[in-house]
Amino acid sequence: MPHLLIIEDEPSIRELIAEIAVDEGYTVAQAGDVRQARIQVERHKPDVVLLDMHLPDGDGIELWKRMALTECQVVFITGQSTVESAIAALRVGAVDYLTKPIGLRRLRGILGELKNLAPAVARPRESGDVDQTPFARIVGKSPAIELLCAHIEKVAPTQATVLLVGESGTGKELAAEAIHLASTRHKKPFMAVNCGAISPNLIESELFGHEKGAFTGADKQHKGYFERADGGTLFLDEITEMSMELQVRLLRVLETGRFMRVGTHEEIAANVRVVAATNRNPEQAVAKGTLREDLYHRLSVFPLVLPPLRERGEDILLIADHFLEKLNEEYSTSKRFSEEAKQAMLAYHWPGNCRELRNYVYRSYILADDVIKGDFNAFALDSHSAGWGTEITVPVGVPLADANRQLILATLKQCGGVKKAAAEMLGISLKTLYNRLEEYGALSDTDESESLR
Repeated sequence: MPHLLIIEDEPSIRELIAEIAVDEGYTVAQAGDVRQARIQVERHKPDVVLLDMHLPDGDGIELWKRMALTECQVVFITGQSTVESAIAALRVGAVDYLTKPIGLRRLRGILGELKNLAPAVARPRESGDVDQTPFARIVGKSPAIELLCAHIEKVAPTQATVLLVGESGTGKELAAEAIHLASTRHKKPFMAVNCGAISPNLIESELFGHEKGAFTGADKQHKGYFERADGGTLFLDEITEMSMELQVRLLRVLETGRFMRVGTHEEIAANVRVVAATNRNPEQAVAKGTLREDLYHRLSVFPLVLPPLRERGEDILLIADHFLEKLNEEYSTSKRFSEEAKQAMLAYHWPGNCRELRNYVYRSYILADDVIKGDFNAFALDSHSAGWGTEITVPVGVPLADANRQLILATLKQCGGVKKAAAEMLGISLKTLYNRLEEYGALSDTDESESLR
């Protein structure tokens, strides 16, 4: 039975944690200060330590360094949570950290996960460490992105499901790929599925596969993403776009580790780690009925929030330089940003995040000769495009599906039929737009062949 040491100066918090830990299968010892902690460590070396960062007679991080418990996992507790304190905790090897008041569901999740982990020594993360192989595609050095990468490094070696939450364009697929590359599954497949880009009639077959003859057009057996990602990681993006019925099936797979192809009752073992993502507030999605509450809790064993670009400071310039460097390499040029353009980028809000920044750099690169100046920017183009549209009137009581149809078709018309531009303006993927147009019967034969590419 694993042994837990709680080092916390508030007796009520210690007792609450101890009660929950006993229920989770731990033996428990308690300490209210540094002196008591040292005594408890001498009596019985702990497997897990919950450690307050601010003790009456010392600093929690310094105490952890001096104790040097190499075969022990530590979770820090703090009542004054900041990005800096979180990074400091993770750099000295913390598995995670809890903020006061402590969420009991979160506490149970951490204790349950740690009980199943083999003892391991976490490597402290150093500043600028994001260029390691699993993080090579995540560009940035801001505290927000450092904290994200530190969390990824902690959760990756476990089997915990991860829920990525962030605005469109913040890089959720890159984060999911980093989790895969930093995990023990990195030599197995990483497969990304956009749940909003697959027709509702086909998504069950795409995820779980089907047998020959299962439905009209099923002329041969088809292996779904769960089979093709065997041993690896399956990234489910836009999870709130999945139907309620399919969410039930996904929940069953996550709980039992088994699934069935469409058209058979034979179960198949699913050796897959699931990482899900949404650009919506998941709790609001639960309240609105677009995400099952039980599935939300099952997916969010370890939730990660991706910071929007506007909160990443100088990372904006690093990412812009990264995109520009790729273009210069591709076309054998040496274009650069003027100081005026850099200041304009830093001042802009970037509602489309990294995806919008990439488009801005591409457009500016095309327009510029050698130096990208402040007058070649997305902001002027966006301000003009904001006036292109015309208002549409939707009477009260019109079904939401009909209102969406009017908005999508009106936006496509204002974009001159250019579907990529319409998708960007609507904030949806191009594939999702094609699926919606197919539902509305608004695709030509050319459009249909294009959407299948």
